[in-house]
Amino acid sequence: MQLQDRVAIVTGAGGGLGRTHALFLARQGARIVVNDVSPQQAEAVAQEIRDGGGAAMALAGSVSDEGAIGEGVGAVLARWGRVDILVNNAGILRDKSFAKMTMADFRTVIDVHLMGAAICSKAVWDPMREQRHGRIVMTTSSSGLYGNFGQANYGAAKMALVGLMQTLAIEGAKYDIRVNALAPTAATQMTHGVLPDDSLARLDPALVSNALLALTGDAAPTRAILCAGGGHFAVANVTLTDGVYIGDGPHAADRLIERWDEVRDRNGETVPEYGFFQAEREVVSARNAASRRAAASVG
Repeated sequence: MQLQDRVAIVTGAGGGLGRTHALFLARQGARIVVNDVSPQQAEAVAQEIRDGGGAAMALAGSVSDEGAIGEGVGAVLARWGRVDILVNNAGILRDKSFAKMTMADFRTVIDVHLMGAAICSKAVWDPMREQRHGRIVMTTSSSGLYGNFGQANYGAAKMALVGLMQTLAIEGAKYDIRVNALAPTAATQMTHGVLPDDSLARLDPALVSNALLALTGDAAPTRAILCAGGGHFAVANVTLTDGVYIGDGPHAADRLIERWDEVRDRNGETVPEYGFFQAEREVVSARNAASRRAAASVG
């Protein structure tokens, strides 16, 4: 069991995909903290793990409740002395077209998905830094990566989690804290009514949970966006095209339009290692253009 005696917190684990995550990690030898907004459901899954010979405790409370999460993590540390893995899985849907969506529905989804993941990650960050080991998994979605009708709030939150992952992975690198994102497709309460029944039949949540071993083990990558569903796995990337130097002047905006196909050409695109890479490359491009102009004027 590759995660023997690791301590893993799984949020939203009282049912659905979170439950399968918790059960999977328990089978890998991890001690499981089952978080759910429902105390009864959290305890039921914790008992299910204990009945199977594993170690588990319930942590009831909303991930958006900073006080409750902080106290819960404190209880985990008091009992087991460490937190090795955090799977930010908790989520809700408030689907409507943007024209019909209220800002209250937008904020609620942001609070649970984005702020909830930030609150939970912050609660375990210092313990992981101190022990110089940690694995955090954000749950993103193809709705955030690529968009989906009726999910402006959900998509915005899920793409924001990718940005959170990118930065935490950079900041955590020297402490061996590796941060990744999982984009699942699974038949859960959240997807019933969204996908047809014949598709749901092929999307057992347990097939997604298999991804966790790669993302939480000792050899885990960092800053990966792993898409998983139905036994199929793929990696998504936020890329940057090679681009074209347009320069300034009164006709720069027009030249950009004229050369748009070159700007968006994906041949030679890269996956930047950090956000400032874009600015660095733009400065180099501008300097090179200035050097070429200077050389041409001398010639």
